[in-house]
Amino acid sequence: MESLDLNFPIRVIREGMADIAVPVLELFKRGCWDYAPARAPVFYNPKMKICRDIAVLALQSYQDIVNRDLSVSEPLAGCGVRGIRFAKEVKGIKSVYLNDISERACQLAKYNIRLNNLDEKVFVSNEDANLFLSRHAAPRNRFDFIDIDPFGSPALYLDSAIRALRDGGLLALTATDMAPLCGVYPKVALRKYCGLSLKTEYCHEIAIRLLAGCLAMAAARHNIGIKILFSHSTRHYIRLYSLVEYGAKKADEALKNMGYILHCFKCFHRETHQDILLSGRETRCPECGSTLRAAGPLWLGKIVDENFCSKLEENLGKDYFSHIDNEAKKIIFLVRGETDAPLTYYVIDEICDKFGLPTPPLKEVIDLLLSMNYKALRTHFHARGIKTDAPASTVVNVIKRAAEENLPA
Repeated sequence: MESLDLNFPIRVIREGMADIAVPVLELFKRGCWDYAPARAPVFYNPKMKICRDIAVLALQSYQDIVNRDLSVSEPLAGCGVRGIRFAKEVKGIKSVYLNDISERACQLAKYNIRLNNLDEKVFVSNEDANLFLSRHAAPRNRFDFIDIDPFGSPALYLDSAIRALRDGGLLALTATDMAPLCGVYPKVALRKYCGLSLKTEYCHEIAIRLLAGCLAMAAARHNIGIKILFSHSTRHYIRLYSLVEYGAKKADEALKNMGYILHCFKCFHRETHQDILLSGRETRCPECGSTLRAAGPLWLGKIVDENFCSKLEENLGKDYFSHIDNEAKKIIFLVRGETDAPLTYYVIDEICDKFGLPTPPLKEVIDLLLSMNYKALRTHFHARGIKTDAPASTVVNVIKRAAEENLPA
């Protein structure tokens, strides 16, 4: 194989079933505080391996469901690791189209394609991502699957990605701009995602619902509806997988899932409404009378599909995917348990801090809520989080009771 003529050092690593040449990241760090992937001349983030593991499983599950050869696209490919893993690890892939605006990224991606003997299946282009996607907007030129994994927000690429997907295609989105999505900069969230964020204990779920809502609105402009199959919040990012379904009726059905979450910062009460900002309703907390704050408009519908989760778990059980990271498996199992869970979640530590309580064991709080005939379960969003249909006042009282029972004698 011909040598690679680059002006920066690389090393070959093994990820999944692929051998990938990547920049030697530690050479680009200015200090222990620095973010090496952003400094490197070609983007590669080893911490996103879990995200890529789940993406491989999701694409294989989608292929199992549609049962056809797939045309796959990664418009922001970097070194090409994700797309190459799709080509190596997912059965039923016809072609993978990688693209990056960086010439050096494309050069490294081409080297990695040759390194994995994928010259006849994986192809590289060097142009703006939106321009690349727009070239595939014609009916017979569209993709079955598009993976948008930017450094920051995917909002800039939604319209072109939607137009480049065939009817029934699958779109995967990553967002790493968690400060706007989690309520630190709500005006930035409004500008990027067309909805206000809110800095609550369940802000990571709000983040996913804002992204889903932004996608639903963007798709509706093209008379296309969406159906969320899987989503998760992990470390510094959120991830979403959604079908696109052509037709004005599908778009209208999807928009019925749009609405607002109202939150009371005094007593933890929260409620959902589809038209709260339009109806002139008094936004006072029914529990304590404080002013309710709104997040949205955002997606109030399901963010996990049970059948798709079953397919993910089925593939996880195959020896072929034994290389998938255990943390990725844990995320899938936890998300599967949330398919019918209520919206939002409570974080025990936040409530205990508010009322000056010692923190009780999570299991005790869940068991107490279950004994009162409420739904109660753990959530992947937070290690100390509980999803429940119990009202906030009941959750607070149960936590107080559990905390008192655990006080030393």
